[in-house]
Formats: sequence, C-alpha cells, structure tokens
Amino acid sequence: MADTLATPTLTQAPYARVKQHLKDGLASGRWPPGALMPSETELVAEFGVSRMTVNRALRELQAEGLVQRSQGVGTFAAPLHRVSSTLTIHDLHDEIVARGHVHRAVVHLQQAEAAPAALAAQLGLAPGAEVFHTLIVHLENGQPLQCEDRYVNPAEAPGYLQADFSTTTPTHYLFQHTALWRAQYTVEAQQPTAQEARLLGIAKDAPCLVMLRRTFSRRGPITLARLVHPGALYSLQGEFQP
Repeated sequence: MADTLATPTLTQAPYARVKQHLKDGLASGRWPPGALMPSETELVAEFGVSRMTVNRALRELQAEGLVQRSQGVGTFAAPLHRVSSTLTIHDLHDEIVARGHVHRAVVHLQQAEAAPAALAAQLGLAPGAEVFHTLIVHLENGQPLQCEDRYVNPAEAPGYLQADFSTTTPTHYLFQHTALWRAQYTVEAQQPTAQEARLLGIAKDAPCLVMLRRTFSRRGPITLARLVHPGALYSLQGEFQP
C-alpha cells in the first residue's frame, strides 16, 4: 500500500497524533533537513499531552530515521540522504565496469502512460494518473544481463523522460535527481514473461533471478522496478562478519 500523508485525528492515540503532525511537517518541507524542530515543552503545550507521550513520538521518529536528537540541544530534521549511503542499491553500469567489462543499454520503451489502479496504488497516485515507463535491456560485453521494467512517479522525477538512458542508467539518474529515503525489495526465482525471454534471448522456461524494488522519498514512492536477470549469468553476493 502506498505511503500517504494523514491528518492527525482525535481517534488516534495521543503519541500518534503528535508523531503524525511532525511527519506531515517533515514531508511538506516545513522543517527542512537540519532544521531545529519544536521542543518537547512546545509540543506538550500545543497538544495538551504529557512529556512521556511527546518523548515516545520523538523516539519513534528517530527510530525511523526521520529526526536526529541531541540531548540538551533539541530535535532536528534528519538529512534527506542520510539513509541513501547505506542502502544496498548498486548501479549495474558500475558493477559491470568494475569487472573490467563493457556496459551497453538498449532502450525499448520510454514514455508517459496512464497508470492502472494496481500500479497507481504502488506509486501513491490516483488511478489513471500519468506515470513514466521505461523498458531497458542492459548488456555486459554484448550479452543481455538484465531486463529493467521501471515505472516512475512524475512528481518525484519530472525530467525522467528527457534523460538519455543509452548513456546513463535510470538508477544513476534517480540517485542524482531525487531525494532517496528508503527502499523495499524482494528477490525470487521465477520464469521470465514471454517478452522478457525474447528481450534477454533466453528460453521461456529459463530460470531467472527477479528483483522487485520500490524506492521512496519522504513524500512517498519514487519508483517501482522489476529487474530480471538470467539465472545462469547473475548471482547475488554478500559478506557477513560477526
């Protein structure tokens, strides 16, 4: 379900009303990154609640990475890109170049479309609203490595359709032009769709590694992408140290 702004109501718990008020202010830019936010004393007076209630709201906002608190100083709006440096979202171009190989992208689709209801909900849009759509195949040394089917919220990246994705990747463009805050993703083993199999030059029953990824700014969803990799050519790698 898409993230949307909600107005505090009296049916909410007291701490939730305080929390939602502050989240709405952050999302609207009332407190830009680094700005000093209302003190606990001010919030207690404004909402007529206890200091413990206000403290809970602030603690939860801090746990979500939306604010930073300094004892004896105050609460500050967190920097927009604080989380982006820790998100494991890699640019495929950089991965290929790091291997000493050549990356090339073939753009099959780059246009504005009307969003069906299910897609609109994922991007926080009204059914039928305009959405940007790209379909790109990425090649490594001439061999198809990834089919990228991506939808973008126009409000978050209004210049997206003017970008030349034969020379830059959507991931790189969105890193440069949006205020990435958080991401959600799933990875599954699946068979490709008929179109994906054709674009990747693989059999319709070939195993693939499919990643679904949705990214967000503070205001709401930025993009929804389906990334399909031939299983024989791609693997996920990581490292863990206690």
